[in-house]
Amino acid sequence: MSFFGFGQSADIDIILDGAEARKIAEVRTEEGRLKERHPLYYDGESISGKVNVTLRKPGSRLEHQGIKIEFIGQVELYYDRGNHHEFQSLVKELARPGEMAHSMSFNFEFVNVEKHYESYTGANVKLRYFLRVTVIKRLSDLVKETDIAVHTLSSYPDVNSSIKMEVGIEDCLHIEFEYNKSKYHLKDVIVGKIYFLLVRIKIKHMEIAIIKKETTGAGPNVFTENETIAKYEIMDGAPVRGESIPIRVFLAGYDLTPTMRDIAKKFLVRYFLNLVLVDEEERRYFKQQEIILWRKGDRIRKPISHSSSTVSNNVHSLQSTAATPSTPELKSPDGRPHAFTRQDSTNETTDLMSKLSTGEINPTSEDPRVTVETSPVAEE
Repeated sequence: MSFFGFGQSADIDIILDGAEARKIAEVRTEEGRLKERHPLYYDGESISGKVNVTLRKPGSRLEHQGIKIEFIGQVELYYDRGNHHEFQSLVKELARPGEMAHSMSFNFEFVNVEKHYESYTGANVKLRYFLRVTVIKRLSDLVKETDIAVHTLSSYPDVNSSIKMEVGIEDCLHIEFEYNKSKYHLKDVIVGKIYFLLVRIKIKHMEIAIIKKETTGAGPNVFTENETIAKYEIMDGAPVRGESIPIRVFLAGYDLTPTMRDIAKKFLVRYFLNLVLVDEEERRYFKQQEIILWRKGDRIRKPISHSSSTVSNNVHSLQSTAATPSTPELKSPDGRPHAFTRQDSTNETTDLMSKLSTGEINPTSEDPRVTVETSPVAEE
């Protein structure tokens, strides 16, 4: 017997069909270290199973105002915990209002459910899919949630051009880098080469890194988080003109997701290859190039967009800075290469190119802001 809605409580269990044979996906927690294991589903798959409502005290009764199950897709922004954006919601009624005299089971099925986005846990945002069972009571509902993981599959892109670009400082450093593709699946191998066309700066070593950029929010509440996924040193020592450095990076060993653009109009995730050269004075020169990542699957899925990647043969600019690689790169309206921009110990940024062009600094001088090495190459 219940009094003012305070009656017998119950335990709720959600059991998915075929759970033993279904693949399990590991999803990062909000802390980013531990991983949760959830059953894996794909776009268009049905979700079915049964809900067990077990009375804690056999022989007693449970009054309720109805029992329902929901399938929900939701985006949670960590800086706005109170407002969860539900981009998908399906509801099925399991039982009408009444009274339970014993434990009961209810079957459910959501047929051919569309799941447009992939499950994701990042630095500032979380996208999750879950089933929620609610036993509606007068004062306090009984609620049980079970998460599932979703992966989005793509077919092999019809167009996958190589990336080839020449970058440098005029009359000081010119390099050309080339990557074999612009789109890679998550188990792919990045293959490329670095060509040194002109070297008049004393380079100490060179490294390449995979950087993930997560952007959340809109308008004034935009947050960008950079995470270095992997970093390799690909050259140690000073290069010479005409030298070629090979690149081979295996992606399979890293926690990567597909490139995500405009997910529920809340966030996006992009990946970049960051090429960094360090000179003997610990100044860093870098160039970032975006790559597209996609998840390869046996099933035929819609092709990924080709508008995200372009190949340019123009001469672009490199940067030198003592800060992090998030400093915006210089842009040139006429396509001419800019100088490296560096930041010394006094945090004073110097545009070396403008001083070189006006003759204020001679490339062969002993000015400590410019490190050069004179050789017969300079006279060619």
